[in-house]
Order: sequence, then structure tokens, then C-alpha cells
Amino acid sequence: MVSKVKTVRTIQALRTALKGAAGVGLVPTMGNLHEGHMALVNASVQRCATTVVSIFVNPLQFGPGEDFDNYPRTLCADTAKLESAGVDFIFAPPEREVFSPAEEAVKVTLPSLSRLLCGRSRPGHFDGVATVVAKLFNIVGADYAFFGEKDWQQLTLIRSMVRNLNIPTTIVGVPTERSADGLALSSRNLYLSDAERAVAPALYQTLCSIRNAIRDGDRRYRVLERHGRQTLDGAGFEVDYVSVRDAHTLRNPGTGTERLRILAAARLGRARLIDNIDAGAP
Repeated sequence: MVSKVKTVRTIQALRTALKGAAGVGLVPTMGNLHEGHMALVNASVQRCATTVVSIFVNPLQFGPGEDFDNYPRTLCADTAKLESAGVDFIFAPPEREVFSPAEEAVKVTLPSLSRLLCGRSRPGHFDGVATVVAKLFNIVGADYAFFGEKDWQQLTLIRSMVRNLNIPTTIVGVPTERSADGLALSSRNLYLSDAERAVAPALYQTLCSIRNAIRDGDRRYRVLERHGRQTLDGAGFEVDYVSVRDAHTLRNPGTGTERLRILAAARLGRARLIDNIDAGAP
């Protein structure tokens, strides 16, 4: 029998509800849940005695002209999905509960890696993510927190923050959920027209092509990146970056690199799509 999920709006109420709980898992989200989110939720439910899913559209991670006001807010539909999954608590606070209107927000500033890749075109984005995630860790006191590998840069930076700030939460990365044609699931896929949706899988296919070349022994990473950009340009994307990086540091591959990650971001119509895949050892 599926248990009734409880929606909590305030920090104090959540802390009271979780008092004495052990094995708490946290899944931070902005709502509008899809199967990618639910993979994180299922991982927490399977691993943890108590699962908390936060639903909070974080204003700090949206830049000027981005889609904060139009970001889909679907709490009723999200609640039904989370109840079916066996989640214990939904933490859905109003903005004033997380960021006091009476004082300026204290922000977490991440290292220079936050200004590479997605951070280059979205200045301040990752600081905004880190600030709200640090607040959620402090509010929930979770033993585990679950993040998708689709946002590889975010996952890497959250792991760095936890190490540097000695936060006693174990970060669990969950593999990317994909449609049958390879497109990574994302809330922003809703912005794609039918014609754009037909083109969108080319992003994943391009990453796979680069990975296959690397596995065949090609170490001309900059050439492979350039070819990837040209392929996506030709398909109608507005490319932000295609990049082969050290999987653990996000730096350019070097002599100490043990594993490679291929990452890309590109706009297709209104949607900014990101993806990445493992490329194995260099």
C-alpha cells in the first residue's frame, strides 16, 4: 500500500517531522517532475529509510532574461507522482521561507570551475545552485542527496562544495534518463516544437560520435570538439560548447587524467539543452 506523502511548507515543520529520523535521503528539485527526476527519487526510496523531495524554483540560479517567471510549476501533478513512488515528505516552501526578505542573502561562492562550460554563459548560476543546495542540506540534515549525472558540472561542483565545507551528506550521482532516441530528459524539453524535438537527439548522437573516435584512439580532442560543433551547427543548433574534459576536475585532459567526460550545451529554439557522456580512460 502506498503511504500518504506529507507536504511541508516551513523549515520548522520539516525539522520537527524529521526529528530523530535516520537514513534520510534528499532529492532537490524545482518541480515539473519527469522520469529523470523520478529515477533520483526511486534511488533514494530504495536506499534510504526516509525520503524528502524539495520542490523550490530557486531565483538565484536564473540569470537576466532566463525563464524564472515561466518555469513550469506543477505541484499537484508532482505530488501525485511522488506519492506513487513512496516519498515521505515534500518540502515546498514559499520563497520568503528560504530567503528572508528582511536581509540580503548570504551566498556560496564556488571555485573557478563554476565559471567554465555552462558557467561561462550563465554567470552566477552555479553560485545560486550551491547556495540553495547548502541551505537545503542544513534544513534537512540529509544523510544522502541524489543528483542526476545529466548536470555533470553541477554534480562535480556540489561534490566539491561538500568536501570543502565538511558537510556530512553523501552525494549520490544517478545516471541520465533518456528517451528511446537518446535525448536526455529535461523539463526544458517542453519548449521544443515538434520539428525541434525531431532534431534534438543529434546532441547525444554527436557526443557518441566523439566518444567512439576517442575509443578508437583519436586523442585530437580540440579537433573532435570542432567537428562536434560543426555537426550541431549544421543541424540547426546554436552551440555554447562541445568539450572533452577530465571527468573529475573538469579541466582540460592532462597527464593525470584517469577518465574523460564529453560535455555539450546548445540552444535549439527556446530550449537550452545540455548533455554529457563518459568517454572512458584517455
